[in-house]
Amino acid sequence: MKFAVIGGGSSYTPELIDGIFAKKGVLPFSEIWLMDTNEDRLSTNYEFSKRLAERYGVKCGIFKSVSIDETIKDAKYVLTQIRVGQMQARINDEKLGLKYNIIGQETTGVGGFACALRTIPVILEIAKKMEVLCPDAFLINFTNPVGIVTEAVIKYSKVKTIGLCNVPIGMIMQVIRFFGGEPEEIELDYIGLNHLSWVRRIKKNGEDITEKALERFWEYAEEEWDDEPTRNNMLEAMKSLKMFCNYYLQYYYSTPTVLEKLKAKSKTRGEEVLEIEKVLFEKYRDPLLKEKPPELSKRGGAHYSTAALMLMEAIEKNKKSKQIVCCRNNGAIPTFDDDVSVEVPAIIDSDGAHTIPQQPPEPAIRGLMQLIKSYETLTAHSAVKGDKELAFQALLIHPLTPDASGCRKLLNELLEINKPYLLNTFYKKTN
Repeated sequence: MKFAVIGGGSSYTPELIDGIFAKKGVLPFSEIWLMDTNEDRLSTNYEFSKRLAERYGVKCGIFKSVSIDETIKDAKYVLTQIRVGQMQARINDEKLGLKYNIIGQETTGVGGFACALRTIPVILEIAKKMEVLCPDAFLINFTNPVGIVTEAVIKYSKVKTIGLCNVPIGMIMQVIRFFGGEPEEIELDYIGLNHLSWVRRIKKNGEDITEKALERFWEYAEEEWDDEPTRNNMLEAMKSLKMFCNYYLQYYYSTPTVLEKLKAKSKTRGEEVLEIEKVLFEKYRDPLLKEKPPELSKRGGAHYSTAALMLMEAIEKNKKSKQIVCCRNNGAIPTFDDDVSVEVPAIIDSDGAHTIPQQPPEPAIRGLMQLIKSYETLTAHSAVKGDKELAFQALLIHPLTPDASGCRKLLNELLEINKPYLLNTFYKKTN
C-alpha cells in the first residue's frame, strides 16, 4: 500500500514518519513517498526517514520525488502539508496585518485569508491529478487554513477528502493527562469550524465528567494562554459559556490584548519558526540521528502523527470509530449548508468520514460560527475564481479586518505582495 506525502520537506515530516514507524504493523504501508519542491529539505527528510526505518526495524520502501504525478500514482492515501510561498509568505502576512493594526495570524483573519488564496489553487491541482492517477485515494489535508482548504476540495473536486488538525486530539490528550485512559475512551461534544470550536460536554467511558474536567482546564489555563490579560478574558468567556474553547478563540474573545502582545514582540511567529526550523534541519542532517530531536516540540503540531494514524487506521480497517475531523457537514450542524466544511465528531469507516448529527449550536456561539463560515465560503470561491470582488467581500465581513475602505487598501496591497502565487484573474481590473 502506497502512502504519499506532498510537502515532504516540511519540518513536521519526521514527526509523521516516526509516528507511523513506532506503530509498525498498524498500517501495511509498503511504500512511503515524500514529495517537495525544496530538494535540500526533501533530501534531508528522506535520509532521516530511512534512519528512522532502520531504528524501528521497518521493512518499508521510502522514496523521494519532485514530481507530484510520480508521488501520487496508485497511492491509497495522499497527505498534504504544503506552504505556498514558504515561510516568508507567512511572515509577510503577519507583518501586513500589524501594519493595518489588525491581527496577522497564520490561519485567522487576514493571514488565513492570504494563505487560503495562495493555497487553494495548488491543492485543487493536486486533487485534479488524484482524480486521474489515484481516483480511489483519500486526500488527508493538514495544510492551513484547514477548514477553507477542505471546503474548496469538497466543493470543487471529486476526491474523497478529510481535513485534520491537532487541536481536537490535543484536547483529548489533555483530558487523558488529567484523568487517565485512552483516546478511544474520551468523548467530546465538540462543535464548530477548524480553529473556531467549542467543547460543550466531556465524557470518559460514557460517564459525564464535564464539570470536573472544566475545573482542571481552568486550573491549567496558563499553559494554554501565557499572557495574563488574554487568559483572564478567555476564562471569563468560558466560565459564562460553561464550555472549553479552542485556543484560537483568543483572537475573537480577547482581540485587543492579543494584538498588543503581537505588536510588542520583536519577531513574528513566522520568524521564530524560521529559527526553530534552522536548528531542526541541522539536527535532521546529522547522520547519527535516529530519533526525533526534542526541539521538534517547539515547532507546534503535537500529536500530529497520532491524529493521522488514527484516521487512516479507521479507514483501512473499517473501524467505524468516532473521531473529530474537518469534513462535509451533510446536515450535522443545523442551519449550515450541507456542502460546507465543519469540524465535528464523525464516524470513520472505509468510505471516509460521516458526520454525526449535532445539537444546534447555542446562540452565544452560533452567530460567530455563521459569520466565519460565510467568510470561509466567500474566500474559497474567490480563490477558485480569482474574483477580486468576492475576495473583498470576504474580508469585509470578517470581524478582525478594517472598515470597508481599509479592507480595499488591505486587499490591494495583499494582492500585490502575493502576485507570484495568485491567479492572474485577480489582476484583470488593475493592470
